[in-house]
Amino acid sequence: MSIPVLAQTDKAAAILDAMSAKYKDMKTYQADFTYSSEGGRDLKGEATVKGDKFRLKMAGQEIFNDGKTMATYVKETNEVNLQDYDPAELGDLNPTQIFTAYKKNYKSKFLKESKEGTQTYETVELAPTSSYAKIAKVQIKVNKQDKSIKSWRILMSNGQQVTYTINSFQPNVNVADSYFAFNAKQYPGVEVVDLR
Repeated sequence: MSIPVLAQTDKAAAILDAMSAKYKDMKTYQADFTYSSEGGRDLKGEATVKGDKFRLKMAGQEIFNDGKTMATYVKETNEVNLQDYDPAELGDLNPTQIFTAYKKNYKSKFLKESKEGTQTYETVELAPTSSYAKIAKVQIKVNKQDKSIKSWRILMSNGQQVTYTINSFQPNVNVADSYFAFNAKQYPGVEVVDLR
């Protein structure tokens, strides 16, 4: 391996480790984001995370995870599916693990530094170590000053691309554990499908 490639890898690791440490220090956080895919319309979403619990709102769905049970509520049909929570099932898109997923099964390299307005961003690219992965690459754009994530772009092996862009971020929000558990009383007439 040549010296420039090693330097890129070391720089990428330093950026990712600093970013990961920032988020691991937070007890909770809430983020508003935009999800965009090639040829699709942009969708707004919101994620709230507390330890291994999360609640995700996007595209007419809400996913509740209290650490034991995952409930997926679909507004259009007023139906909720309940299942046991398996962290591995969500894989690299699990909001509780998004900031540490790079530490296993990926190799990283520094791509570029760019300026947007008054902010400077560093972009790091992750490539899976498995040739069978559905994801070809992940590009994470990190704010150079405060180590917060601005966006991440996922390039799938089939050529599709999706991008998540953080619009607003609140660390250490005050949120009760009950916020992450689905409460049927708050959804009158909901059809509950228990898959456990």
